[in-house]
Amino acid sequence: MKKTDVIIIGAGPVGLFAVHQLGLKGLKAVVIDNLDKVGGQCIELYPDKPIYDIPAIPECTGEELTTRLLEQIKPFKTELFLNERVDEVHQEKENWIIKTSNKKEFTAPNILIAGGVGSFEPRKISLKEAEKLEGKSVFYAVRNKEQFKNKKISIFGGGDSALDWALELSKFSKITLIHRRNEFRGAQHTLSEIKKLEKEGKLSIKTPCQIESLDNENELKSITIKFEDGKKEKISTDIILGFFGLIMKLGPISEWGLNMDKKTIEVNPETFETNKKGIFAAGDICYYPGKLKLILSGFHEVALASVECFKRARPNEKYRFEFTTSSKAIKNRLGKK
Repeated sequence: MKKTDVIIIGAGPVGLFAVHQLGLKGLKAVVIDNLDKVGGQCIELYPDKPIYDIPAIPECTGEELTTRLLEQIKPFKTELFLNERVDEVHQEKENWIIKTSNKKEFTAPNILIAGGVGSFEPRKISLKEAEKLEGKSVFYAVRNKEQFKNKKISIFGGGDSALDWALELSKFSKITLIHRRNEFRGAQHTLSEIKKLEKEGKLSIKTPCQIESLDNENELKSITIKFEDGKKEKISTDIILGFFGLIMKLGPISEWGLNMDKKTIEVNPETFETNKKGIFAAGDICYYPGKLKLILSGFHEVALASVECFKRARPNEKYRFEFTTSSKAIKNRLGKK
């Protein structure tokens, strides 16, 4: 079991800035996120969309903001546990114990929920056969490209992820790109490249259609798709890659006994503590009168929450507010002279 001062749930901008605020106070944190990369909504939903409300940065993308936040927390050498969902939470005396979907266990006096509007999970194929083959021949993300070499792959989706991977995997595999609409939502340049490959016979596009069935229950060999006009077509397939977008779920957090307002967690706006001592919430997932769902609001919230986290993690020490411009201790933590 890993011990730390604060367990942060959510690796979006607010969760990453929480690492910084805690680190300035000398507190250690771990960050747990259900996604396979940091950045939260910024990376998953709008990596290239301009953000205009970050102080002193007139304009940046979600990806750029995430990169800068990661650079900012480098001195604290914080461990990030990705592809991990928090499944269980229970209290032992003054500490909280967390167990993840991968059976990892953490203990800390503080939990800070910075999970946006919940955890993100991929939309999945609504066929029982697909569920049985998940992780074997049905996938919703690419972790290791080598796994997809020299295969017959059916890729579902019309956004950037579907287009990008169709283009990339077509270098060494036979690709069929399948979408329920004729129009694709991804980058025009990528789509042009894919259309070019289709003309050259290196890739096949099927629209508008959806998956009808997986034709082998134990080992995938082919799928059947159904077009809007009712026609069906069988496609020889070793692997299905589904990019149907993400759904946002509050998940097990809704069962922790926290005071909820619809799908948000009620907090004390002075400390951002929930009704459970030692559990804090910040960012879009928290609610209090006057709440604004802005990234900069989340930054303010974790700054205040970090003070209360310090008091719980260091009950025998007096908290002293220090400006980063003058404190030697803070400069040492940042590796500055």
